[in-house]
Amino acid sequence: MELAELVARRPFPAAGLLIGLTRRCPLRCAHCSTGSDLFTRQEPDGGQLERFVGSFTEENRPDVVMLTGGEPLLLPALAERLSTLARRAGSRTALLSGMFFARSGSTGRRRSGQYGGRRGAAIPPAILRAIRSVDHFSASLDVHHEREVPRADVFRALHRIREEGVAVSLHLTGTGAADPYLASLTRAVEEEFGGQVPCLVNEVRPFGRAAAWARPARSGPDPAAASPCSMAAWPVVAFDGRVLACCNQDTVDRRPVPAHLDLGHIGADDWAAVRRRALESPVLRMLRTVGPTHLAARYGSGPPAGSYCDGCRALGGDEAAMAGARAVAGGAAGALLDLTAAVRGSREGAQGVVRRHGCAAYAPLVVAGGPALPESDAEGAR
Repeated sequence: MELAELVARRPFPAAGLLIGLTRRCPLRCAHCSTGSDLFTRQEPDGGQLERFVGSFTEENRPDVVMLTGGEPLLLPALAERLSTLARRAGSRTALLSGMFFARSGSTGRRRSGQYGGRRGAAIPPAILRAIRSVDHFSASLDVHHEREVPRADVFRALHRIREEGVAVSLHLTGTGAADPYLASLTRAVEEEFGGQVPCLVNEVRPFGRAAAWARPARSGPDPAAASPCSMAAWPVVAFDGRVLACCNQDTVDRRPVPAHLDLGHIGADDWAAVRRRALESPVLRMLRTVGPTHLAARYGSGPPAGSYCDGCRALGGDEAAMAGARAVAGGAAGALLDLTAAVRGSREGAQGVVRRHGCAAYAPLVVAGGPALPESDAEGAR
């Protein structure tokens, strides 16, 4: 499964499931959205996770299961078991790693012009088995990760993983289109892999350890205009086993969970119940169709103060907005609205999803083997 296939499914409700296996991570990246460290022991119960994923059936399962953290490869046996269970039901699986296992202590560029060469990366056996069990492997790399794991080591490990026949990609993060580091890094990836390793490029968001220094990425949408939220499409298993309808980190961490974003708990619910709630909730349908700001302005007490996501979390206390959502998006009519919004959101494919939710200037890089950045875009990103 290539990165573009995964990203293109993002607008479709319940087409994917995100699972945070643990909040632990041996790295201390300054921008970590979850604030993970090696001594943070928040993680869902492994047995409950296996029962939940084991409830998938061929007729009722997510298309994609994304295993993340923290660092999911601190629990390689669990990652392998979950991937095996999901794939048995027909789901495809992906895993996102910070690449702690790739560190060799070496830095710098080889005289040949390649970073670290193509062979010789030693990956611990349990971790390699977990990687072999998934359909797609993504590595995080950015200026903060590079202080922990040099890109030479990351590149070397990715060559090794590709030799195993697993599709790979890079998740890159920077400060935006004008970030010179992003321009340099994407050129290095192109040189190293010849355009065959796609990149999903995002901007640093003010969550976790970055909350104190990162700037908000976008201004709020016009209340009069629809601004759909694709991030309310895929359920998220949080670190305490609760399942949320949103992947915004402040929402994932918030307790109690806003009622309209709470899809249940893996200890009490199976996938069928979570999927039904995600698909049939009139409020979630409206979030995916017009967005929280428009919903509050049109049916509620007016757009609340704060960010787009702050406004969404506040909707649970706006009964007028809830009633408006039920009136417009209940039943078959609401299901049709939801599907129409998903199809519209996916019309431009993976690149369109990245333009809306990632770093737009680098959207072409999400496609493996696709064209490099147009010269005008590349110059603007330097």
